[in-house]
Amino acid sequence: MALEIERKFLVDHSQWNTLKKPLPNYFIQGYLHSEPGKTIRVRATNFKGFITIKGKSTADGLSRSEFEYEIPKQEALELLSTFTEKTIEKNRYEIRFEGNLWEVDVFEGDNAGLIVAEIELESAEQSFKKPDWVVEEVTSDFRYFNSALIEKPFKDWI
Repeated sequence: MALEIERKFLVDHSQWNTLKKPLPNYFIQGYLHSEPGKTIRVRATNFKGFITIKGKSTADGLSRSEFEYEIPKQEALELLSTFTEKTIEKNRYEIRFEGNLWEVDVFEGDNAGLIVAEIELESAEQSFKKPDWVVEEVTSDFRYFNSALIEKPFKDWI
């Protein structure tokens, strides 16, 4: 079984805006199935498509089973338009810092204004250094899961 271990953090907007960044990868994603304990996600990026199956998260939100498979981008777009009612759009930046890869999602649409940085780890105990632009940890706050953001977008939190 594949296991995803990741931590999520909010990003300081002012520091992020001054950071030199690589070109982002655009994502549009939706859910074929979403309930507590399991989700089936379809995602289209700039050049590829993916289908991902995720299991129940641990109580701290740190890990869960995950199976991801590449599919043709056109099929991903067709699945999104045929079988999903709502989608999330974001630009993902991949930034290396102190030997680790940080994936930073800058959300668009109903989640505009939200910037979340994720780091995938080998183990829950793995230590790492945070860049200055990474601030509050939100790993255990399930509102920041994409499957939750699609149902209750960031714009509705206030």
